[in-house]
Amino acid sequence: MRVVGSIRRFLARLGRSRSGNFGMMLALTTPVLLLGAGYGLNIAQISITKSNLLAALDAAVTSTARDLTTGAIQEEQAREVVEAFLIANGLRAYAEEGKLSLDSIVVDREASTVTAKATVELDVAFALFGAANRQRVTTESAALYSDRRIEVAMMLDVTGSMQGQRLKDLKVAATNAVNLLLDNNRPGSDRVRVAIVPYADAVNAGPLSHVIYRETDLHSASEPPSLPPATPASGGNICGTDREGTRQFTDDGPHVRMVNRDYRLQFCPAAALIPLTTDRAALTSRIQSFVANGHTAGQIGIQWSWYMLSPKWASVLPVSAQPHEYDNKKVAKYAILMTDGEFNTAFADVPDGANVRNQPTRSRNYANRLCTEMKRQGIEIFTIGFMLNNTAKQVMRNCATPDSGSTQHYYEASTGAELDAAFRSIAGNIERLALTR
Repeated sequence: MRVVGSIRRFLARLGRSRSGNFGMMLALTTPVLLLGAGYGLNIAQISITKSNLLAALDAAVTSTARDLTTGAIQEEQAREVVEAFLIANGLRAYAEEGKLSLDSIVVDREASTVTAKATVELDVAFALFGAANRQRVTTESAALYSDRRIEVAMMLDVTGSMQGQRLKDLKVAATNAVNLLLDNNRPGSDRVRVAIVPYADAVNAGPLSHVIYRETDLHSASEPPSLPPATPASGGNICGTDREGTRQFTDDGPHVRMVNRDYRLQFCPAAALIPLTTDRAALTSRIQSFVANGHTAGQIGIQWSWYMLSPKWASVLPVSAQPHEYDNKKVAKYAILMTDGEFNTAFADVPDGANVRNQPTRSRNYANRLCTEMKRQGIEIFTIGFMLNNTAKQVMRNCATPDSGSTQHYYEASTGAELDAAFRSIAGNIERLALTR
């Protein structure tokens, strides 16, 4: 309290004075000093109260906006939630004395905002110049909310180089990411859905094995047929490789063109993809089942991640797994692409007799092209490089959506802790972006 200290020191000097003017000076200055002290105390009291009120109102409005976003509350419950939050966050005494009021709360669906104004009736320490000793302290706060749905496809590396501790680290990090993403759903809600796409030399299509066209030799590899109606699934054709022909870099559904299973494929990952779902147990159980083996055809993982987000694939998926139409106002689509090595395996346009596992240039080029096309459709891409060399890092940088503001899209990790931190950061960014855009 600087004002009180200054007054105390000044009065002490007056007290030590032996001047004949002492009485007059004291009589003239004391009321002024006391008024100044009272005014200073009032200002400090009002400032502290307003700061506390604003902090509580900011938190209340932000929490209410999040609850509206996740569907935890309905619009008509917003006032009740804000009032309860204010009382629970340091303003209970004012409420109990009838000195706290929520003057207004507006949920604007056009602007996607929640705006609130609150007032505290404050009893100030000094009533100055005949003013009442009660002052109104009012503040206002606003927060954005969103009713957009969220679809996330996670491409996860299960190649041979992931054996040992790397795979253990991935299982922890990917499981945590799934849990964080689905924690944004209230019970029974499907606002946030997650798909996982494990990949190595190919992608195990699992429930979508019936869309795979099994090549017999090079002559059957140029352009796959369209999917006939009611084609039964075939367990022997469960892995997809590069899509061949004119539809290679599109998300066209299998009724336009099926997806190739190259005749040279020798290894199929044991873990199958899971289309969009809210089933936390299914996703985390599949992640825990991962076994590392095979080479790195990252472009094939990217390709299938796109399919899991594409409405053009809805007709071959269960209703609960069908992606929504591309509409950034209604649905936010995200891909998380993770690898621990350089893309080195490709099948499309590789001549007969050539080693499909020695095709780093083709694999990189295909990956870059697919990422470009995905971003053109409005899919936001986050990438994670786990212990990568410089060439592999560049592919992941190119694939990632350019950073905007404080949102990071390309991550590098060299330890399990850093990998977990990257996945956690991305999960948090996804929810924040969906809330604020």
